[in-house]
Amino acid sequence: MANKFLNDFKNFAMKGNVLDMAVGVIIGGAFGKIVSSVVADVIMPPIGLLVGGVNFTDLKFTMKDAVPEIKDEAGNIIQEAADAVTLNYGNFLQVTFDFLIIAFSVFLLIRLIGKLSRKKEEEKPAPAPAPEPSAEEKLLTEIRDLLKKQAK
Repeated sequence: MANKFLNDFKNFAMKGNVLDMAVGVIIGGAFGKIVSSVVADVIMPPIGLLVGGVNFTDLKFTMKDAVPEIKDEAGNIIQEAADAVTLNYGNFLQVTFDFLIIAFSVFLLIRLIGKLSRKKEEEKPAPAPAPEPSAEEKLLTEIRDLLKKQAK
C-alpha cells in the first residue's frame, strides 16, 4: 500500500509539467523580488519627489491616536498603552504599483514569446503537396468508378 503510494507520488512529481511549474514558481519569486526592488528603490523615489517628497509606504490615515501608558505617583498603571489604529493606504499603493509593473513585465514577456513562436511558424516551409497518382492508379480509379455506376 505505502509502496504504491510512493510510486504514484514519484510518477506525479517526475512529470515534466510539475517540474516546469516548480521552476516557474522559483523564478517567479525571484523575479517578484527584483521588480519590488525596482519599484521601491528606483521608480517610487522620483514619483515621491514629484508629489512633494512623499514616501508612499508612510501614507496612512489615523483612525485612533496612540494612547500612552499612564502611571500614578506610586508607579501603578492607571491606563494601559495602546497603539494607534491606522489605515495604511500608502502600503496598498506601493503593492499596487508592484503588481502593475510585474503584470506589465509578464505581458511583454508573453508578447515576445508569441512573436518568436509566430516567426518560427512562418519560417517553416509549407508541407510538400501529395504526389500525383501514377497512371496505373488513375486507370484503376476510373475502372472502380465505372463498376460502381454499372452496379446501380
